Amino acid sequence: MTRMLRPAPVCALAALLCAACSSGGGAAPSPSPPASASAPVSASPGVSPTATASPHASPAAALHVMLVVLENHDYGSVIGNPDAPSLNALSQRYGLATQSYARTHPSLPNYLELVAGQTFGITSDCTSCTVEGPTVVDQLSSRGYGWAAYMEDMPSPCFVGDDYNGLYARKHDPLVYVDHIRNDRAACARIQPFTQLYPALDAGTLPAFVEVTPNMCHDGHDCSLRQSDAWVGGFVSRLTASSWFQQGGVLILTYDEGTSGAGCCRVAAGGHIATWVVSRSTPAGARMAAPVDHAGVLRTVEELFGLPFLGDAACACSGDLRPLLGR
Repeated sequence: MTRMLRPAPVCALAALLCAACSSGGGAAPSPSPPASASAPVSASPGVSPTATASPHASPAAALHVMLVVLENHDYGSVIGNPDAPSLNALSQRYGLATQSYARTHPSLPNYLELVAGQTFGITSDCTSCTVEGPTVVDQLSSRGYGWAAYMEDMPSPCFVGDDYNGLYARKHDPLVYVDHIRNDRAACARIQPFTQLYPALDAGTLPAFVEVTPNMCHDGHDCSLRQSDAWVGGFVSRLTASSWFQQGGVLILTYDEGTSGAGCCRVAAGGHIATWVVSRSTPAGARMAAPVDHAGVLRTVEELFGLPFLGDAACACSGDLRPLLGR
């Protein structure tokens, strides 16, 4: 049975909430317990648009989070499509955000939004540009948490080329754009070829936060939805059978953008997309109807680890995926 999760209507409150966001003032939200699957996510007014304290004084129990990003499909082209049996099976077995929206077009600024809560003013898939600013992996490192990024068909760790064999694309690898990460040998070495992921998964050595980018075929950019769906099915089966997942792992699977200008949450206008939450605590068939954007995905990760909110994630109007964790 599908379980409907209907938090308070975030967009109905967006004008009030985001007036506080844009003003740059206001107090941080007061501490509160994690939201349950049936309880609304309450938006707190007066949230600063910069790195504001998370409402959690300490990290939540699940300290293994993986973010996987697919490419260029609208919600309606995936959900209910017989060419995507694995993705639709995830919707029945785990949780689906039915009003999820990408930040913008094209790809690169969306990937930056997911890890930094801002696009840094990037409006193209530039390959010679770089950016500088705090990211979620910097926050994690400052708290002693490990992280890694696994890029399918990346030829070597910290590869800084534009692309490789038409399969790896720099525009889908946001952390390599960040100056202080790319220029730090130890940090950049954490951006690794996907071939290193399964050995770490099997050995139980994956760090607390993992970002995964499939190649240009498997993410759905250059190949069919059916081919992308088959890759997702195999990957998720391997992941959910692992001790990483069984011991509190959380997978967030989303798309970088849709094909329209549909949006929500003050700043998102990159199309209506599907976003799944896969965890042992997610009620089977759960649906979350409250709007959420890419900054809300970042906000969710920061809340789980008790981190400050970066950029657009500081506004409660960006949404929150925690109801799909059954808390």
